[in-house]
Amino acid sequence: MNRTTEPTMQAAQAADAYARRLAARLTHGNADLPYDITERLRAARMQALARRKRPVSLPVRETAAAPQVVSNGSTAALGGWGREDGTWWRALVSAVPLAALVVGLFFVNMVQDDAVATEIAEVDAALLTDDLPPSAYADPGFLQFLKSANQTR
Repeated sequence: MNRTTEPTMQAAQAADAYARRLAARLTHGNADLPYDITERLRAARMQALARRKRPVSLPVRETAAAPQVVSNGSTAALGGWGREDGTWWRALVSAVPLAALVVGLFFVNMVQDDAVATEIAEVDAALLTDDLPPSAYADPGFLQFLKSANQTR
């Protein structure tokens, strides 16, 4: 054995010895317990042994290395988009959702601007066609009155 595995092997042996002493101590106290509790303990011990005997296997993920990492201050980005392995195509495809978002935001802005302009035009038309006293225009509920009047027509 080499020197690096010797301490880990000793630690594993010490852990096994401690586990055996603990199991013996717990088994010694089993005599006073009812049957159903001892059966549950036996089942739990069997599950623990089954888990201990299984080798620990970690899934291995295969990843491709990034061509390069470009850092700018506290940020980093993957570079090398112009290579022959098709990464420029990935960059183009990843820009499509961003373009769709920008077009959608412009569309929403246009619709809202049209709705506001239509509402202001309706208020102006109502003001110009009605014969109301000037105090009615200063009333805070006047706009609400105009909206409700237009909905009932």
